[in-house]
Amino acid sequence: MATINEFKDGLQMLEEATGDAERIQEQVLGQILKKNAGTEYLSQYLNGKTDMLLFKKNVPIVTYEDIKPYIDRIANGETSNILVAEPIVEFHRSSGTSGGQPKLIPVTAEISNLGALYFTLMTSVMNKHFGNLYQAGKRLEFMFAKEDSETPSGLKARSSSTSFYKHDRFRKVISKHSTSPIEAILCSDTNQSMYCQLLTGLIKRDEVVSVASAFATVVLRAIKFLEDHWEELCSNIRSGEISDWITDSGCKDALSSIMKPNPQLADSIQNICSCKSWEGIIQKLWPKAKFINAVTTGVMSQYVETLEFYGGGLTLVSVFYACSEAFCGINLEPLTGPSHVSYTFIPNMAYFEFLPLNKDSLTIAQEDVETEPVDLVHVKLDQYYELLVTSVAGLYRYKVGDVLKVTGFHNSTPQFQFVERQNVILSIHTDKTSEEDLLKAVTEAKTHLEPLGFISRGYTSYADTSSIPGHYVIFWELKAKEGNDNQELDSKIMAECCYRMEESLGYIYRSNRKQNAIAALEIRVVKQGSFDELMDYYVSRGTSMTQYKTPSCIKSKEAINILDSKVMSKFFSP
Repeated sequence: MATINEFKDGLQMLEEATGDAERIQEQVLGQILKKNAGTEYLSQYLNGKTDMLLFKKNVPIVTYEDIKPYIDRIANGETSNILVAEPIVEFHRSSGTSGGQPKLIPVTAEISNLGALYFTLMTSVMNKHFGNLYQAGKRLEFMFAKEDSETPSGLKARSSSTSFYKHDRFRKVISKHSTSPIEAILCSDTNQSMYCQLLTGLIKRDEVVSVASAFATVVLRAIKFLEDHWEELCSNIRSGEISDWITDSGCKDALSSIMKPNPQLADSIQNICSCKSWEGIIQKLWPKAKFINAVTTGVMSQYVETLEFYGGGLTLVSVFYACSEAFCGINLEPLTGPSHVSYTFIPNMAYFEFLPLNKDSLTIAQEDVETEPVDLVHVKLDQYYELLVTSVAGLYRYKVGDVLKVTGFHNSTPQFQFVERQNVILSIHTDKTSEEDLLKAVTEAKTHLEPLGFISRGYTSYADTSSIPGHYVIFWELKAKEGNDNQELDSKIMAECCYRMEESLGYIYRSNRKQNAIAALEIRVVKQGSFDELMDYYVSRGTSMTQYKTPSCIKSKEAINILDSKVMSKFFSP
């Protein structure tokens, strides 16, 4: 497969790859089959042949549960050639927050090479629109490694972000281009890590040209942490000494090299943070920052309003679309607003197929729409699809679970809008509410919060079937733009929020409500910091904080109990 050295730069490679997508996709699949047709998994369908038409005819479309027995065998010590000819070097552990247990995704050396290429392409796109960022300054990016676990075979299992952070290539880049010390990134205590990354970011505030994390949730977690600790941080900067509770040796060593008394800087930060309103706080603290770089598409779009409040006019950039299974697409127009972001798929990252979905119900398409998977270059404008991936690391026609919509083409390569995760729904009776349905309902309800001076800091939901009929419960954390976050909410307006959510949930839901098959929707407003505790719960169970996405729907009784214990008030649809 092509490498970056074969092209003058990343932009030229993108143009050439997207202009020749069909040939490159055939080449990618051909090479995968040539290498792996003799594996135990593929040989039962291909008999050692490498014919692409035979692959599409015989190799089944699978979910993780279908291939889990093969992966488990490798994790338990059998050879990699059960699935892939090239040795598996580690497993990437998915976050597990999108609805289910974390998955083990096999990784080969070639995956690491593709990752380096993907990062280079993204950097080329960003430099095109924002200039050479590395020459202009440094990024304040909140990154958190997770401790590795080990499978019985001795292979490591870790999040894809942790694997990236521990690579030698990353260590060279981070020391030059980020304010966050590698020692803090690798610290297993997320609170000490966050404190250290914020402290170094504040000390180097005049060098910061962007504020970032993989997902919007982590940027907002950092802001909430700053709200709770800014006085202590200012005290550290003023005295040149770190707090006693910072005990991690790596964090202490990293801070000791830059800490010195700076009363003037402490006073400047204190004056900014002590203001009545934190509107525009990111721009005020880091005046040279040009943008906030974090995924704000799909369910992450719920955080756009809050990021804009704290960002003070900074551009919100969502540049990448990737998953534990594959690197997929890049946003070639990063200045586009979050609601209009589309990702151009990169043809040489994996072999991509797309399963057509019914536009209205997002189920497998029927009759009038082709139901067989289509290739990358044969998708249709405005059609919805579920993504299938065939990777170089032993995944074949694998259902990622992401729902995408075709929004256009760049050269011969389609561009997709991320819509939602396929398997996250609420259901009480015959209703089926998707992640996107719920997001639209909450977005509609948020418009009624404006008279109260509140913005949303996050939501999640669950189907409460403890009584008959069951009903939808929405947990909501609200932030006052000014003043007391715990001020009493207007019950009439909150009831209207409940009603507006129900009105936007679709015909089947409303029909069930009228027939009393579903009880009234309930909003439970939780205390400040409740969603941070939810994040901590998932992190404690193995999720990487860097890759954490607040689940739209929670099914864990423990997670529900955490939020229930933080409820301040309850409201029902009239």
